[in-house]
Amino acid sequence: MDLSTSVVVFLFLTYHLCEAGDRSYNSVLMVSNGGERGEWGQIEFCPKGHAYGFSLKVKTERYQGVIDDDTSLNGIRLHCSSGAVVQSTVGPWGVWTKVKECPTGYLVAFTLKVEAPQGLGDDTAANNIQFQCGDGTVLEGESTNFGTYGDWSKPCPTGAICGIQTKVKDLALGDNTALNDVKFFCCD
Repeated sequence: MDLSTSVVVFLFLTYHLCEAGDRSYNSVLMVSNGGERGEWGQIEFCPKGHAYGFSLKVKTERYQGVIDDDTSLNGIRLHCSSGAVVQSTVGPWGVWTKVKECPTGYLVAFTLKVEAPQGLGDDTAANNIQFQCGDGTVLEGESTNFGTYGDWSKPCPTGAICGIQTKVKDLALGDNTALNDVKFFCCD
């Protein structure tokens, strides 16, 4: 490894360790079907422990079509074994659903329900999420029916989900999509 490559690797690792605060993580869970719009928010971690459940911020109005703008999924909260609740960037619309909890264990993998870009139509991007618990139970959020589920993420290689980072499109003229994509972080 030459000096310039060493510097790049050092800066990359330093950046990610700083982002993680005092938590270290062993893996990042992603899916390939996330929406393209928006900016990535801050990574937020359970201060201790792992996520045993989640809740969603959802705009659940009837289909608006060309008359108004649908957004559907606006935020995801992780409920941590330490009692903390953490979230990354959240869109401004909707209300929080009840918490969905693993019967035993913690969240270890996910799949995202996303509506493909609609061209001149109304885009909603991410619409719902499913998590797999360590015991194999699958939990699905309460959200709209737009879109389809993509492939499952890889599961946490060890431990369970302990952090979140969301990609959200801010308020804008035209078509708002709110939450477009999400990454989860695994801790031992």
